[in-house]
Amino acid sequence: MKNSEKVNQILSWYQHENNNVQKNIERLLNSGYLGGTGKLVILPVDQGFEHGPSKSFAPNPEAYDPDYHFNFAIEAGCNAYAAPLGFLEHGAKRFSEKLPLILKLNNSDSLFGGDPTQIMTSSVDDAVRLGCVAVGFSIYPGSDSSPKMYEELRKITFEAKSKGLAVVVWSYPRGGKLKKEDETAVDVISYAAHIAAQMGADIIKIKPPSAHISKDDISELYMKNDIKIKTLSDRISHCIQSAFNGKRIVIFSGGPAKGKEEILDEIQAIANGGGFGSIVGRNSFQRPFDEGLSLMREIMDIYKSA
Repeated sequence: MKNSEKVNQILSWYQHENNNVQKNIERLLNSGYLGGTGKLVILPVDQGFEHGPSKSFAPNPEAYDPDYHFNFAIEAGCNAYAAPLGFLEHGAKRFSEKLPLILKLNNSDSLFGGDPTQIMTSSVDDAVRLGCVAVGFSIYPGSDSSPKMYEELRKITFEAKSKGLAVVVWSYPRGGKLKKEDETAVDVISYAAHIAAQMGADIIKIKPPSAHISKDDISELYMKNDIKIKTLSDRISHCIQSAFNGKRIVIFSGGPAKGKEEILDEIQAIANGGGFGSIVGRNSFQRPFDEGLSLMREIMDIYKSA
């Protein structure tokens, strides 16, 4: 398959990677309904580990079954499916040729009571064994454990790329001295995107930023330099700019469950701001299968038209 002009442009930003990493990024960009557009919509199902099975799957009990998510991602036309070790192990042998897989290497659970952190729950060798195209890794900029997580990410990134796998970084500021509202502040989220890019992430996952700014001196800097943050599209553009002036793939989380129109309005704003796509979990698999498929296709059509 010949690459589109857009895919070739994106791949030109990753010439520093070895051939196998480039091929896996290329596969992600050419897979699913959005293949060739330069946009990505990925299904993540790490919520069972992070929040518990009842909170994650009770709204749609079919989703307790690991097979459900492989089939859903394929039918929806997702570029990839990301999950922790157990879910991927269950279906990788049957589905890895049909659907690019991303192994989430570290996870947290809601039973832990300390400052936010993530623990290694699988390995790069597991990702190779399962036929994955990439590994996923979470960092929590601002948390007390962030120095340790950065060290782990650096080692994981070196190992993964040496074995031909792309690296997807969930960069979610939280913990430490950050207030709850600071976790999605536009200056904090754009900082998190830049940290992930500097750490060597091929694909960066962040939350859609709010208009809140974490500190007065930074607010003054934004005003002085006329950094536009009034609309969500403006803020998305600023985050994209913060990731090497748009030369890294930045995608946005779907967040907690919400109404269809709110979801689509947010996706449109992300697309208008130059976002490369979304990673949509609970808002898709907590709906009945056909309803979830319909929503995912509407999301993809927005990106396809952008």
